[in-house]
Amino acid sequence: MPETDRKRLFDLLAAEAQACTRCPRLAERVAVLSRANGSLTPRVLFVAEAPGRRGGDRTRVPMHGDASGQTFRWLMQQAGLQAEEVFITNAVLCNPRKPGGSNDRPLAAEIANCSAFLRRQLDLLRPELVVSVGATALAALARLEPHDLRLSVDVGRCVAWRGIRLLPVYHPSPQVLISHRSLAAQAADWQAIRRALDP
Repeated sequence: MPETDRKRLFDLLAAEAQACTRCPRLAERVAVLSRANGSLTPRVLFVAEAPGRRGGDRTRVPMHGDASGQTFRWLMQQAGLQAEEVFITNAVLCNPRKPGGSNDRPLAAEIANCSAFLRRQLDLLRPELVVSVGATALAALARLEPHDLRLSVDVGRCVAWRGIRLLPVYHPSPQVLISHRSLAAQAADWQAIRRALDP
């Protein structure tokens, strides 16, 4: 596809996502989807859960500006990934919050409502590799096309999926680092991304 067409179609998709009000509790939020998400010809497309209130929702750049984003960028460096070869998005493009204002997990209905936007990003950008960041993102991708991956068993395992490849890693949130996967283990997991790109 010519670059000008890709840019035009992406800008239309981003504008449509930013105007979406399908989810009742997210209707006043704005989708974090723009050219600031990364390259429109990425080798790697990362799919995380949802923008954080101190991260993507504030900065308008996914996985940027909070503790999770800081760890994510460090892991990218450890894997030798350059900003110009990645695109970062979320299973749910708006920030879900609890009544008190803290981040909340996306509801199943919110993931379902955003699934068409996720599918269209994948179809338009056609990366070499899709990396799910956390269990929520891995499950959201299974809505688009089933896979047999489970994060606790298959972290770092690369499989064929939708005519491309899919590889799951853990989310780099502070809670995950403390209770599920150490930083050293996550850095080792991310080496599988590098191996998938440069076997």
